[in-house]
Amino acid sequence: MLRGFFLIFLLAGIVIVAMCGFRGEHSTRTPWEIFPDMVRQQKVRPQSPIDFFGDGRGPRLPIASTVPVGYEMPKPQMKAPPEITPSGAAPGEELSRTRIGFSVGTDYYNTGKMGTNWGTGIPVPVTAELMQRGQQRFNITCSVCHGLTAAGNGVAKQYGLNTVATLQDERIRKMADGEIFNTITNGKNTMMSYGGNVPVADRWAIIAYVRALQRSQNAAAADVPAEELAKLEKAEAKPPEPKPAPSPEGQKK
Repeated sequence: MLRGFFLIFLLAGIVIVAMCGFRGEHSTRTPWEIFPDMVRQQKVRPQSPIDFFGDGRGPRLPIASTVPVGYEMPKPQMKAPPEITPSGAAPGEELSRTRIGFSVGTDYYNTGKMGTNWGTGIPVPVTAELMQRGQQRFNITCSVCHGLTAAGNGVAKQYGLNTVATLQDERIRKMADGEIFNTITNGKNTMMSYGGNVPVADRWAIIAYVRALQRSQNAAAADVPAEELAKLEKAEAKPPEPKPAPSPEGQKK
């Protein structure tokens, strides 16, 4: 009986020592580990050599004709818009549109800030293609909560998410573009962050489309071009066409 007790006690002591080890002890010998510690596992360390590759370098160059994750596809160069340009670019200067897809810089294009304040303006040319892209991304990513007209009546609200904001609100209509960009990037209140899902270029496309939605739902006669307004007024002033009189045969019946 006593022999069995000592045997169990010995085995329990070995298990405790094997699991807990001697914390705080220093030794030049390689430690015994049942599960190797992550700090000593085989991995590539930043800016460190490694014997795994023939050239001895840990960091690898991108494979030719590939686009790394998080980068946009290469695009032709285009002129920066004269009214607003990313930080450091003069108006009209040729800018490369091969940008990193997700925020990495500190300029207005990547943060929505001009200095310490939220900036206003779309830092890329607003074209029909940009608006179409913004509409597509908005309908996929944003309309579930905010609705197709940004009125805050999306499907998610119909199923109980009552904190969805309407983007047609006067407060958001007056909000700086940079602050909206930051909200998409980092989230706000119950809205999650979309910085890891929506590339920078698509965020600006969405903002441009949201501004178009806001204007469409709050438009005035002054927003309509003169020639189009004249057509509308002409159509309203046109008297309605008289209804044809019923035929005598129809009255007899």
